Order: sequence, then structure tokens, then C-alpha cells
Amino acid sequence: MTVVTFARGFTAEVGKGLLNLAAGWRENLIQMITFPLFYLLIVLFMGRGQLRTELLLPVLLGMVALTFIHEQVNRVFWSYLGDIQSGVLEQTYLTPLPSAASVLGRQVAAVISALPTALAVLATGAVAITVQGRQLPFDAQVIVPLAAIVLGTCGLALILCGLTLVFKRIEIITQLSVAVYAIAGGTLVPLAAMPDPIAFLSRLLVPIAPGIEAMRDILLGGHSLATLPTGWGLGWLLAQPLLITTAGVVLFNRLEHRARHSGTLGRH
Repeated sequence: MTVVTFARGFTAEVGKGLLNLAAGWRENLIQMITFPLFYLLIVLFMGRGQLRTELLLPVLLGMVALTFIHEQVNRVFWSYLGDIQSGVLEQTYLTPLPSAASVLGRQVAAVISALPTALAVLATGAVAITVQGRQLPFDAQVIVPLAAIVLGTCGLALILCGLTLVFKRIEIITQLSVAVYAIAGGTLVPLAAMPDPIAFLSRLLVPIAPGIEAMRDILLGGHSLATLPTGWGLGWLLAQPLLITTAGVVLFNRLEHRARHSGTLGRH
């Protein structure tokens, strides 16, 4: 495997992902409308029919994080599954293109594809907060938890791609996982308000949970990265996405090796 081959394959996958984004602009536009509406409906439901100021920003941060995990599952996993079912993936393994370049390229394209929806949700929240007489706060420190969310969701997508190489009907797990992350991952309700076992598992396994808690501490509490009061601190914020991504790489490589030797790279 040469660096040139990897770079070409990676660039081609990113380009293909962005072309698919442009070709599906209608679907993306619908998503840019439905996600903000879903955000407002959640705030209305939690506020008993009112857009309460104390709910707008916390839920907004959770919804922005949720767009990234949604895109990783839908664009990376479903495109990978589509290649398996159509026989394209099996043909790819007959070429010099390394599988890592293909998966990584899809993940980068998914991160870029999530930005329009995330910005639409953010703009909606900013308008709603402004109408309530407040101002959307900003602190450059939130870049760190946002980066942790992006990296952690990429690791999750890598795990799902590895599982789909071997197991059938894995899409059921992906559908359930997104629902679990939305409910129990601290997206809508802070983990501090949840039962301790659920909060523990979320901070341990959900790739967006530590990032959401950190963003809320910074923007709502005015804390710095070094003094995060909730969650497990800056160390875990940085370590968790790295551990999830490392687990994704190891699991993907092992399941890929198993699939190549058992002949399950084709349709299933």
C-alpha cells in the first residue's frame, strides 16, 4: 500500500460523498427543515407548550451533536451496506485500494454533510434565543468538545461498518442506537438528571455524551475546559473519542479479516 494509492482513494471517496450530497440537495433541504422543527417541538414539549429560555440553549447543543451522529450512521453505514448488497464492495477488494481509505473518506464526507443541518439547527436556536431577549453565547473552547464529538461518531461508524461485514440485518441495531443516543445520551436531558447507572454508561459508551456535557458547562456555566464540573473532566473528554475510534479500528480490521476469509463480502 503506497501513500499515493491511499490518498487517491481517500480523495475519491470524499469527492463521491460530496457529489452525493449535491445530488440529494432536496433531501438535504428537507433535513435542514425537519431537524430545526424537531428541535423547536422538543423545546415546546419539554416547556409544556412554551419556548422556555432555560431550555432553548441546552437542547440546542444536544441537537447539534445529534446531527453528526445521524449523518455518520446514515451516510457512512448505509452507503457501506449498499455497496455490500450491490456487490460493489467485493469488487473493491480486488483492487489496490485499501479499505481504510474508502471508509475514512466516507466518514470525512459525512462530517462535511452534517454541517448544513447543524448550522440550520444552530441558526434556528439563535433566532429563538434572540426573540426571548437573550443572546446566543460563544466561547472558542467549545471547538474541543465539538472535535471530540466528530471523532467519536467516526469511531462509532467504523464499528458499525465492521459489524455489517459479518452480520446480517445489522441495520436494526443502527436504528435503535440513534434512538438510544437521543433519549439516554444526554442530548435532551442532562445526564446529571438521569439515574446514575444510565449516566455512567452514557459517559462511557456514547460518543456525543462527554462533548455535550462539556459544551453546556462552557456556554451555560461559564467554566473552562480545565474546570469542567460535570462528567468526568477534560481527560475523559479527550480520551473517550480516541478509545472509541481505536476500538473501531481494531474491530473493523478483525471483522474485515473474518469476512474476507469466510467469503461474506458479497451480497447478504
